[in-house]
Amino acid sequence: MKASIVLSTHAASLTAVAFKGDFEANVTKIAHYGYDGVELAIRDPNLIDPDALLSVLSAHGLSVPAIGTGQAWGEEGLSFTDPDEGVREAAIRRVCDHIPFAARTGAVIIIGLLRGIVKPGITHDQAMAWLVEALQHCSSAAAPHGVRLVLEPINRYETTLINRIAECMELIDVVGADNFGLLPDTFHMNIEEPSIAESLRRAGPRIYHVHVADSNRWYPGAGHIDFGEVVSTLRDIGYGGTISVEAMPMPDADTCAIESIKTLRPLLGTKTRRT
Repeated sequence: MKASIVLSTHAASLTAVAFKGDFEANVTKIAHYGYDGVELAIRDPNLIDPDALLSVLSAHGLSVPAIGTGQAWGEEGLSFTDPDEGVREAAIRRVCDHIPFAARTGAVIIIGLLRGIVKPGITHDQAMAWLVEALQHCSSAAAPHGVRLVLEPINRYETTLINRIAECMELIDVVGADNFGLLPDTFHMNIEEPSIAESLRRAGPRIYHVHVADSNRWYPGAGHIDFGEVVSTLRDIGYGGTISVEAMPMPDADTCAIESIKTLRPLLGTKTRRT
């Protein structure tokens, strides 16, 4: 397993992003701290220069295991379940626009709050039908390029659409696409799952990416989640992908990154901090 941390390509209001701002300076620090890669939070792929980004990342030996899409929801209000058909179609197009860069980097495309919420006047069943339709469309578009999508179960205080791992596994069956899986996040699991370890075991091979933050959404090690159990469970079920830090930059981004890797690196394997 490898370690990454979320890095936004542009300024963003999303709080659970440790690094945003000067891209090259942040990449330099992340590599120095000993991470293997960066999960890129990209609001709109049409606003980035892929060659320039990859040149910087390659120079520091960092991979891109995942692309986060949450800023399209947070900054623009796009979602798969908006009552406005135009908004739903725009959300689907936005995800599909990520496919070329995801194919180039081997990244999974994350569907977090881009899935939306159940808005007033809309039934839960209708919202779920729109969600399934959108996921089937995006999965079908991504499959020929070898790109996988993941949906992140998110706690009940942020959405009522897919809060638990079991619900996500049911959704995976309904969508019926081999390139569609799930992304467990320890912060949300701590709220929603009776047992983080047991839920990870049930998800098994459909886990394509993992987010970690502690119980207070600070860096791993700042709360009460047992990350030794999390990593050992992932290893037991054969997960060999990336564990990505998606935590609030508390008390600041650098401390978050340093303390996170200090907790994770001994659990994941040896890689020393660069000098």
